Amino acid sequence: MPLMAGSPITRMSEAETFAAGMPVEIGNIERELKKLWDQGGGVMTRASLINLAVYSEEAGSLTANTQIVSRITEDHACRALVIAADPSAADENVQAWISAHCHISRAGVKQVCSEQLSFSLTGSFAKLLPNIVFSHLDSDLPFYLWWQGNFHDPMDPQLWTWVDRLIFDSQGWEDFDAQMRLVESAQEEAKQRVVLCDLNWTRLVQLRLALAQFFDHRATQEQLAEIERVEIAFAAGHRSTAVLLAGWLGAQLGWASGDAGNKTTFPFSDCAGDPITVALQETKGEAISRCSIFCGASEFRVARPTGGRLLETSVQFEGKERMHQLLPAGNNDPVSLMSEELMRGGSHRVYLRAVQAVRDLL
Repeated sequence: MPLMAGSPITRMSEAETFAAGMPVEIGNIERELKKLWDQGGGVMTRASLINLAVYSEEAGSLTANTQIVSRITEDHACRALVIAADPSAADENVQAWISAHCHISRAGVKQVCSEQLSFSLTGSFAKLLPNIVFSHLDSDLPFYLWWQGNFHDPMDPQLWTWVDRLIFDSQGWEDFDAQMRLVESAQEEAKQRVVLCDLNWTRLVQLRLALAQFFDHRATQEQLAEIERVEIAFAAGHRSTAVLLAGWLGAQLGWASGDAGNKTTFPFSDCAGDPITVALQETKGEAISRCSIFCGASEFRVARPTGGRLLETSVQFEGKERMHQLLPAGNNDPVSLMSEELMRGGSHRVYLRAVQAVRDLL
């Protein structure tokens, strides 16, 4: 159903205000945006490199996501579409707001600004999501869709034909396989053009880099064939993050998964058929507070103290520390994860291989 200017469902009280910006009629959004820039008097410079839509069905998400987008646009200029939906609401309504996130340029003269269009969709009007998106994309810029929460069955095929990168966080999924099947169906609808970007994978970037650097030297590369056990300590709610880390190790090193085992211990075998055990332990602390790889008498360890901003990497041989190094740890908040993801390109093939290696365990 198209959104028509002047429709009663788009009209709003002049006195109504919202933290996401100035209320507008949906049919007048582009005209009101032009007025917004005209009022800048040449001090505001509009900038946009991508279209970024943020979709959520959580209460209060418009305010929360507006704050997140404001911080993201400090480094990533975009046209942001922040959409809050409540499909189960008894009332049926569509509301819209416009605003701009402005940051002083490095020269310290002009304000570089990103537009934000905010929408509230309730009741059956939540189904208008594709209309909202298609009507307000900025020219031919890439379209990134950040979907917060669970996907719904069936997936709307109309939406995915426009999406270049689909961003989600599998950390909160209760049924990984069911959700991943929906994501894959979206890919099929879009003829595989959609790149899958899992923030649960992004959460592991610095940890994976720290583990990989252990084996940069030829002397340690030989020990890859001697891995016997991997231990991963994770915080409550981050078991899937730990399993993805195990999947990355398995996919990169060519391990084959064995029987499902249990939720905390599962077997692999290396290229020679020798057994490797991955053990998970839930502890208090960071999402992943420790990963230890045991190769014979050697232990390669990456640990992150609670609240620490650095990873502590070490190599121990027969209980004696042979190497100690501090590396960046990254942050686990939504702004940091999104900023990290927006700086990266490619098709995330390593992620897909990691998922395939442990899909039955997630």
